[in-house]
Amino acid sequence: MSRWPLSKPRLPRTRRGRRLAVQAVMLGCVLALTPATWMFAVAGDRIRTTADVPAADVAVVFGAGLWQGKPSPYLAHRLDTAAGLYRAGTVKVVLVTGDNSRTGYDEPDAMRAYLVRHGVPDAGVVSDYAGFDTWDSCVRARKVFGVRRAVLVSQGFHIRRAIALCRSAGIESYGVGATDTHDVTWYYGGAREVLAAGKAALDAVFKPDPHFLGPHENGVARALGDR
Repeated sequence: MSRWPLSKPRLPRTRRGRRLAVQAVMLGCVLALTPATWMFAVAGDRIRTTADVPAADVAVVFGAGLWQGKPSPYLAHRLDTAAGLYRAGTVKVVLVTGDNSRTGYDEPDAMRAYLVRHGVPDAGVVSDYAGFDTWDSCVRARKVFGVRRAVLVSQGFHIRRAIALCRSAGIESYGVGATDTHDVTWYYGGAREVLAAGKAALDAVFKPDPHFLGPHENGVARALGDR
């Protein structure tokens, strides 16, 4: 244990110093919240319900983790929402995008199997195995799968970021938030979005290539042609 007492942070002694300190804190808060404000502005009125979302050929469902090889409860809610959109005729194809970067962990195939069990034909599901984050999923949907217009499906706390990034990637997007209980995980996700907004803003400005882009795939076009 140190023999020396810990020094306490000193507050500015002068009125001008205190005023500058307050201004610095306020500026830091503004800068921290600017990306989140950008997301809200870009998403605007593009968050809809399953009842009023405009029809599109494709629904994009973002991965949200597996539990023992099966969709986590949050991911299952996203997939239930997408299956409902398909059955209602709002979308014609469901593009599932998630992580398959390591052996034994395959979000897209688990998502496909879940959708098929809930009434979506296998031919109506297209898998993106390199959707490692939201930006990657949006860019690959546009550049690899040729999606130009889509209904995005995620949780309410994530859907604004998904809309903002997919629009930056060149996809005309509307979003539907899956219905979830507002539990501890939900609130954690909302808090995490404040931090994720910063990365999202940088992605939208600098438009980096995804971790893995790969060649063009005609899975979406083929699925639409099979209808």
